[in-house]
Amino acid sequence: MNRDKLAKLYKKYELSTDDIFKHQHYMIITRAGIDKIQAIEGINIDYDVINSLPNFAVVKANANKGDKNIETFGSALKGETHRDGNCNTWYVMEMAEKRAMSRAVLKMTGFYELGVFGEDESEDFKRKNI
Repeated sequence: MNRDKLAKLYKKYELSTDDIFKHQHYMIITRAGIDKIQAIEGINIDYDVINSLPNFAVVKANANKGDKNIETFGSALKGETHRDGNCNTWYVMEMAEKRAMSRAVLKMTGFYELGVFGEDESEDFKRKNI
């Protein structure tokens, strides 16, 4: 992870300690932080539903700003237990959309290449209350 590049991005997008935190292996940006980045950068995102079932959804995010475009996906699976799914809510479509949006914004702005993820991308990425 390039700390200088990361520090520049944090400053550029006005991220505070409320917007970022260290996870076991990664740096994580909160939902509010992702929203700040998207607004400052003016990233437009359109979504396509790839799959929608009561317990599973896949959403494709088509993000663009100027002549830069990316496509990425988000998925959510509500399992019977925490071991056979990747989200703990029945709002699987909404979770898939949030995951696709986080990935699109972080990829468009260079955070992904630095190993930074959005907190919505995994139940394991939630900030622990201490």
